[in-house]
Amino acid sequence: MLNWFRRQSKPEKTPETPSNLPDQTSPTAAESEVDALDYAKAAFVNLQQRKTQAQEQIEQEEVPATEEKTEAESRTSSGSPAWLQKSDRLEKLEETAVDAPAFDEEFVWSAKVLAESGRKAEEVSAEEIQWLKRLRQGLDKTRRNLVNQLKAIVGAGPLNQDAVLEIESLLIQADVGLEATDYIIKALQKRLKEEALPPDLAIEYLKEILREILDRPLNNSNNQEFFPIKNQLNIWLMTGVNGAGKTTTVGKLAHLAQQSGYSCMIAAADTFRAAAVEQVKVWGNRSQTPVISNSSKNADPAAVVFDGIVAAQSRSIELLLIDTAGRLQNKKNLMEELAKIRRILDKKAPSAIVESLLVVDATLGQNGLLQAKVFSEAAKLSGVVLTKLDGTAKGGIALAIAQQLNLPIRFVGVGEGIEDLRPFSSYEFVEALLNG
Repeated sequence: MLNWFRRQSKPEKTPETPSNLPDQTSPTAAESEVDALDYAKAAFVNLQQRKTQAQEQIEQEEVPATEEKTEAESRTSSGSPAWLQKSDRLEKLEETAVDAPAFDEEFVWSAKVLAESGRKAEEVSAEEIQWLKRLRQGLDKTRRNLVNQLKAIVGAGPLNQDAVLEIESLLIQADVGLEATDYIIKALQKRLKEEALPPDLAIEYLKEILREILDRPLNNSNNQEFFPIKNQLNIWLMTGVNGAGKTTTVGKLAHLAQQSGYSCMIAAADTFRAAAVEQVKVWGNRSQTPVISNSSKNADPAAVVFDGIVAAQSRSIELLLIDTAGRLQNKKNLMEELAKIRRILDKKAPSAIVESLLVVDATLGQNGLLQAKVFSEAAKLSGVVLTKLDGTAKGGIALAIAQQLNLPIRFVGVGEGIEDLRPFSSYEFVEALLNG
């Protein structure tokens, strides 16, 4: 079982070659492309072999209907014919056998990212390839608005004032924000004053700057990789305004936890929004996750959280996800409610590992940044979940959040499907953003 929370997604650092010495071992760009293509082909062949093996096992394990069995003999305790029922093992085999990704340009790009992250070709899973494809597609609009123009600007030699203004304009249009844009420009100017870089090398240097911005908030975090601890109660408090995709994110995180081998439960504490509890229950069913709720009108959110903690402790749950309100009568009431929930957590689950995640809609751009500032004052935020990256040209908001609020991006969502949310990797994000 692939543990998505612990999946390696960053290249291992290698000693840098001194700048005054020629690098005799580094492959040329053409050789690297060939290596990437060979790796992608090997990964694709392995995926196809696994698919074929799974299909063969399915055929062997399926139980055909036989005329010799009577109606009574062929029925099980559930009341349905035994030959219509499938074992858990068979269902898992069928999941393995379907949806093998197509070998296309995006497959090759995804495989290259995995190779540079240290994954062996035989270890690559179809789920990883499909996720990276979705991430790249989600950032497509932002990438198309940035890459070609950036290459033209930074490849022209040392930056002059006109070029700086052009880059500033491009980054601000992508909602990178003024502070992050200023930092990027200064770093580029310093490097390009020293040497004129060809476009590809200039873009590689820009990638380094962006990754540094995105990773910097992790220096102040005790849980840099951000994963639930096994065999212990972890509580994740999900905050954010209505419409940001908070409840949907709760459901996707529950699915991700189940897929990664964690026991999970949801507490539906957004009791002020009409149909919010029912929406959580729908996602609970989709992710096969139990939901603790109170269907009474205007039920006390803190009471639901209390019941959720008790239930999680009694069932030895490893991850309790709490869906909170995004709007009350005013901002003051909302923040007071979040503070009350935090007190319940501290009192009822003092040994639990508590994290607080803010869900931000990427399409809101700088408005999402303002929301993050408000919530960071009351919710003791551990990080941000960036949703709705698909179809937006404002993917740079991730950099603005990291630079201005010093908050790490923990998860990123690129669609409405249950598989469309995964742990954030600065390396994968920047590659998807700037690899044209």
